[in-house]
Amino acid sequence: MSHIILTDERIRELISEPKDIPEGLGSLGRPMPERNGHRHKEFDVASKSENIFFIKLRQLCANPLDFSVILAYQLPGFHTLIRLKRYNGKHHHTNHLERQRFYGFHIHTATQRYQSAGFRPDHFAEMTNRYWDLESAIRCLVGDCGFKSPLDESPLFRAKQ
Repeated sequence: MSHIILTDERIRELISEPKDIPEGLGSLGRPMPERNGHRHKEFDVASKSENIFFIKLRQLCANPLDFSVILAYQLPGFHTLIRLKRYNGKHHHTNHLERQRFYGFHIHTATQRYQSAGFRPDHFAEMTNRYWDLESAIRCLVGDCGFKSPLDESPLFRAKQ
């Protein structure tokens, strides 16, 4: 595969594209499967387009505040996944191009600039106080990334109304 770089405009289009909330995403009362010291869960995301999306959840067993809530996009014709948004728990992060280091909750967003510089698409991150645990980070992803819910009774939304 040749090196594919998504433009910032394409990234914004993919993030905002209408998507359905995957069944079971709001019912995290059941423990996620554990493997190698992490809990993992993955959801297929339906959209009206031919684009293929996934939500991936990962949480460190030893530290529940170290987690990732990821919206990933599968490149057409490839198995390659591009992480478009990643809502991370508390740990250190460095934005190398800006020479900025911080510790805390932060949101990664794919950028053309970081891809062009040879970094992972979603390397750039910004600090946030919009969430404080895995469940609230999931709510942020749903609210930020074009998800629509024909099921307003979803536990994700009921809890905050």
